[in-house]
Amino acid sequence: MIGIALIGCGRIGQVHAASIHRSRRARLAMVSDAVAEAANALADETGAAVAGVEDIVADKAIDAVVICTPTDTHADLIEAAAARGKAILCEKPVDLSAERVRQCLDTIAPYDASLMVGFNRRFDPSFARLQKRLAAGEIGAVELVTITSRDPAPPPLEYVKRSGGLFRDMMIHDFDMARFLLGEEPVELQVAGSALVDPAIGETGDVDTALVQLKTKSGKLCQISCSRRATYGYDQRIEVHGSAGMLRAGNVHETTVEIAKADGFTADPLEDFFMERYAAAYAGELDHFLDCVESGASPSPNGEDGLRAQVLADAATRAAQTGKRVRI
Repeated sequence: MIGIALIGCGRIGQVHAASIHRSRRARLAMVSDAVAEAANALADETGAAVAGVEDIVADKAIDAVVICTPTDTHADLIEAAAARGKAILCEKPVDLSAERVRQCLDTIAPYDASLMVGFNRRFDPSFARLQKRLAAGEIGAVELVTITSRDPAPPPLEYVKRSGGLFRDMMIHDFDMARFLLGEEPVELQVAGSALVDPAIGETGDVDTALVQLKTKSGKLCQISCSRRATYGYDQRIEVHGSAGMLRAGNVHETTVEIAKADGFTADPLEDFFMERYAAAYAGELDHFLDCVESGASPSPNGEDGLRAQVLADAATRAAQTGKRVRI
């Protein structure tokens, strides 16, 4: 039984805690949070002990840590856990600064630490299956990847102010997915961004609606459509066009029930929140992490994947601010 400690008991921490608690291979041994009430509540639900970070990394019974704290604490916690030989699953991003991410990876390298970065969408059953069929050559050479990513509604303005911006906070998932599907690194990008959903978001210097075009060295293209608002639910779609066909993964509805009448077909609504939409992805992510802890294999996505997605997010931020094409 793998002993796991959860650091950070907020919304995403609770998602991971539930997955660990359901697992037959892992035990949620400890939880920690700067807000005592949050840690105590989660401990009551799962039977875990409440502990400080220093006690967690020092405890030899803890094999792995799952980091779900605010972004500006991630790198320090990764370094502390790696120094004590813990396997690490850290929510994205490792840091809002690519330079700090590089520094963190350099720091933990001598420990040969196992670090997995939480790009959970790679483990969505449909997206994962699409990528496997793509890698098997079913549609020939990849030519164009189209990613649609739209949230039901924007987050609170206070969150936006400290998030690092749409490209680093929200679209970073799509940058990782683009790399996952293109099979080679983007070398340039261009951006169009606006604040169309909430003018207050624009006043912070951020955008809430954006289009990004990526191009690889061989000429493969990816276009990402991203918005903080979709009145019809959580809009998550992928299409890959290749030399011999197309692969597509559509949205997930609350049920598959449809009704047909004289005025047409009507389906049940889309899943309305990321925790429901990606529940299976979070479970698959934990399974992969546990596989790596047990076998000693290197996890994927790893710290380098986290860095490369961060570099793209930083470049997109610069492109949106300057209106210029950016070389990677």
